[in-house]
Amino acid sequence: MLHKSTIDFLKKLKKNNNRDWFNANKKLYEDARYDFEVFVFELIQKIAEFDETVSGLEPKDCMFRIYKDVRFSKDKTPYKTNFGAAINKGGRKLSIAGYYIHISPVEYFLGSGLYMPAPDKLLAVRNSIAAKSAKFKNIVEGKEFKKTYGKLWNGDTLKTVPKGFDKEHPMAEYLKLKSFICDHTVKEEKALSKNYGDYIAKIFKTAKPFNDFLNDAIGAG
Repeated sequence: MLHKSTIDFLKKLKKNNNRDWFNANKKLYEDARYDFEVFVFELIQKIAEFDETVSGLEPKDCMFRIYKDVRFSKDKTPYKTNFGAAINKGGRKLSIAGYYIHISPVEYFLGSGLYMPAPDKLLAVRNSIAAKSAKFKNIVEGKEFKKTYGKLWNGDTLKTVPKGFDKEHPMAEYLKLKSFICDHTVKEEKALSKNYGDYIAKIFKTAKPFNDFLNDAIGAG
């Protein structure tokens, strides 16, 4: 389970996002990061029980750095105020569909899928959705999937069906997507519960057919 001290650290960092405070409280960061690292390690083992592709992954392969790249950002605060980890074959650096966990002072969510794929991969997914409409629809509109995730994330979507596809295609709304993501939000109380790891594994298991479809489409299955 995650410890409350880890969440408390992120809350303090959000209020004191500067190098002086961070350096003076480096021990708090190291303890919080270690806590999250242990949690990710245990989570990898649980996911591997139903998705063997993540077997053998190390937390360091999955966890994102807390240090921000502010070169091209208007927000010059030096640190992220969340911990995140991408659990998939190859870890966070491999752009394939997988599982993502996010904790921060303002939101706790679990995500699965493929975020902003490169143009060739995006086209491959769209082609696969168009060619295997029934299979994709059965996955994302299945009872358990919809109960767990609702609709796919549509935060970055084309206004019209992309070129090369029938404007009247029955899967038009899915073909407009630029990312293929499902997400599940939880409350802080749940994130700090003793069974949170088991809960996450159950949520992610529901998304495995979705990830499998996407990875098969891009040749990463």
